[in-house]
Amino acid sequence: MNLLSRLFGGPATPGHQLLKPDEYKAQFLQAKVPHTLLDVRTAEEVRGGSISGAVNISLQDLPQKLKRVSTKKPVIVYCRSGNRSATAAKLLLQAGYTDVYDLGGIMEWERQGMPVKR
Repeated sequence: MNLLSRLFGGPATPGHQLLKPDEYKAQFLQAKVPHTLLDVRTAEEVRGGSISGAVNISLQDLPQKLKRVSTKKPVIVYCRSGNRSATAAKLLLQAGYTDVYDLGGIMEWERQGMPVKR
């Protein structure tokens, strides 16, 4: 793997789809599609605000707590800036999840004027 691939994650992992906040809102919230919204930040970060309906399992704890995340519906992951969500999405795919979306970071969510639960 070359340096650029390591820095930027290389080619997209099959099944790992990037999802913009407005796309998430249209495809899942407005369409009322059952899914799991997974916040992979620390509990301390979550206390500062989160996206409504999210389940918090920190990236550090995710490997041990995968059974808490259903394989029967899409999983949308997010973090603070997008780095941990990309790692979490790859971890989920490697564990056999097939419908995984990376929403990126809550910072971008807020920049786009989307609501945050405090």
